[in-house]
This record gives sequence, C-alpha cells and structure tokens, in this order.
Amino acid sequence: MEHQDLVPIVLFGCITYVIKLIVEARMRVLLLRAGGSDELLRSLLDSDVSRRRHSSLRSGITLVAVALGFAFIQGRGWDEINAGTIAILAGAVGLGNLAYFLVSQRLR
Repeated sequence: MEHQDLVPIVLFGCITYVIKLIVEARMRVLLLRAGGSDELLRSLLDSDVSRRRHSSLRSGITLVAVALGFAFIQGRGWDEINAGTIAILAGAVGLGNLAYFLVSQRLR
C-alpha cells in the first residue's frame, strides 16, 4: 500500500470520529437543556466513563495479543505472508477478545 492510498483512508477515519464526537456532545447538551433528573445525568456520565475504560481495556488486551502473535511469527523465522501467518494473527485477535471478555466479567 502506497502512502498516497493511506492518506484518504486516515482522513475518512478522522472525519468520521469527529462527527461521532460532535453528535455525542450535542446529545449531552440536549439532555442538560431538557432538564433531566440529576440521577439520570449522573447515570449517563458514569456509564460513559465505564464504557471508555472497558474500551481501553479491550484495545490494550487485543494489542498485546497481536504483539505476541507477531513475536511468535518472528521467533519462528517466518518471513512470508501466507495463510498460516494470517491465521496466527487472527487467532491472536480472537484470544485477545476472549481474554477481554473474561476480564470484563470479573470486573462486573
């Protein structure tokens, strides 16, 4: 993949993320103006904080699993991209997601 192909993809991702942030902020402002109960607003903010923590935990565990998959591939001396190396990386992502599931169940 050339650098010139990567720039539009990253730009699209950034624009999408900014739109998501704007929509979420607008919804919070509308909830505040609507005069919702303090308990409801506190509940929404607490769930948002919890969601962000879980998102970070999931990303961290999955990235560590992918790094271990890459380390395994490097340790075996495999230099070519083939079905086996892709299967190891896909398995590492799957194991990372399963590890996140187990950890998140313990946190509840």
